[in-house]
Amino acid sequence: MDQLSAQKLEPAAILNTHGHADHIAGNEALKSRFPDVPLAVGLRDADMLSSPALNLSALFGLPFISPPADRLLREGELIQYGGIPLEVMDLPGHTPGHIVFIYRGSPPLVFGGDVLFREGIGRYDFPGGDGRALVDGIRKKLFAMPSDTIVYPGHGPDTTIGHEMEFNPFVGRYAPLADG
Repeated sequence: MDQLSAQKLEPAAILNTHGHADHIAGNEALKSRFPDVPLAVGLRDADMLSSPALNLSALFGLPFISPPADRLLREGELIQYGGIPLEVMDLPGHTPGHIVFIYRGSPPLVFGGDVLFREGIGRYDFPGGDGRALVDGIRKKLFAMPSDTIVYPGHGPDTTIGHEMEFNPFVGRYAPLADG
């Protein structure tokens, strides 16, 4: 909020890659301040917004809910907010309905939430997680993108598809999970 105010900006949309508490905690404040700005989440994670048990906030002793989504997103949809076209890609595994947003410009960009990190992957030991789906999605979908694609994860530093294909110990070239 401070950055938006300081730069005199208004968001064009609130895009949630998934419904875990640490990714939806700001939804209420943003919707309160900008009520006409649409809130979007993947179709299969929509229930997490209204359930402290599903969004894991109850697990950590601070149960809360988010305002409901104004738009439910599906694989392959092309959305555009603020003049920026983004493709929606389903990448379950961290959560059942995790999505990522793909910008197919130059260079291509992935807004990846908790799927692929710099030399890491998202947790899949929470309820609804599926390690095989996570690994398969990364290798079949994200690794099909150009190697210079920049990945902006939900936590930690950015990376590239090429770097992760080579060095990621979970899904990269030498990963034990890579072929099984």
